[in-house]
Parts: sequence; C-alpha cells; structure tokens
Amino acid sequence: MTGDQTTIYALLIVVASAYLVGSIPTGLLLGKAYGIDVRKEGSGNIGATNLYRTVGRKVGIVTLIGDCLKGLIPVLLVKYSTLPSEYAAWVGLAAFCGHVFSVFLKFKGGKGVATALGVFLALAPLAVAIAIALFAVLMGIWRYVSLGSIAAAAAMPLAVYFLGADKTLTAVTAIISLIVIIRHHENIGRLLSGNERKFKA
Repeated sequence: MTGDQTTIYALLIVVASAYLVGSIPTGLLLGKAYGIDVRKEGSGNIGATNLYRTVGRKVGIVTLIGDCLKGLIPVLLVKYSTLPSEYAAWVGLAAFCGHVFSVFLKFKGGKGVATALGVFLALAPLAVAIAIALFAVLMGIWRYVSLGSIAAAAAMPLAVYFLGADKTLTAVTAIISLIVIIRHHENIGRLLSGNERKFKA
C-alpha cells in the first residue's frame, strides 16, 4: 500500500466515524427517555429548541450540549492527532451531515445549528464569537431563535474568510452554513408571514 493510499483510507475512516457520531439522535433519545417522541411534538424537530419547549429546560440544554459535542469532539480528536490538519474540516463536515442526515433516522435529522457550533468551536473559535454575538443581538431584539440561527449561519463564511481561514475551511464553512439556512426554510416562511413562534425562557 502506497503512502497516498494510506492517506486516503485514513481520511475515509475518520470521516465515516465522524458521520456515525454525528448521526446519534441526541434529542430523540432524550425525549424517548421521558416517554416522548419529539418528532410528533411541537415543531417535530429533534433539536434543542423543540426539546426545550416540549420536554423541559433541562432536557433542552442537555440536548444542546450533546449535539454540540458531536461536532466538537471528532474535530478535536483529529486536530490534535498525527493526522494531516486539513482532515479536521472534512471531519467536521461529516459530523454535521451525520446530524442533519442521520443514518439511524433514514437520513433525516435536525437543522444542525448545535452540531455546527461544536464543529466551529474547534475550527474557528473567533468566528464563532462573532456569530454568537450576532445571534445574541437578534435574539435580544426579536426573540426568534430561527432568525438568530439563520443570521449567525450566514455570517460564519464571511467571518472565517476575513479572519484568514484557508480555502478548505472557508469552503466547508460555506457548505455547512448553506445547509443550515436551507434546513430553516419553514422557519423563513413563518418569519415572512409573521407566524414564527418567539422563544420564551
């Protein structure tokens, strides 16, 4: 086996592993622990916001942390391993896609915001700080989680680009951000029609 073949196999293994980790449906499992199938409650989403509203604050927060860790841990493991550093971005994308297109849920899943947060905390923490600040401002003014999430996602590619990220990270960030925004298409429709539900602590 040549060095190039070894590199390709290693990349495939870590990407597949990250995808499987990302595919673990944290919110669905936590909801079922409380006797609730969150896919049939509230918005039907398996993410933290719907768990917060349908099961409770504590479970919503645990879901947020769990989904975030699915993106953070695989990237950190690669980032601080002997593997090439450029693998980290692709592993992050794989973990994110696992959450959004989970193999355990017939390639359905959540909207990916928390998992994307975990990925970017490992890859571009300063850009995350900018996006979170934008999210917080919009949440503080209008109280729409979806609006804050969409705006933060849209800001991430610009933030990483102007902060000097390489082409791979910039491309991966753009892909993740685009998917997050597309996954919010129903929220966008409700925002435009004035029917989106505001967040209540």
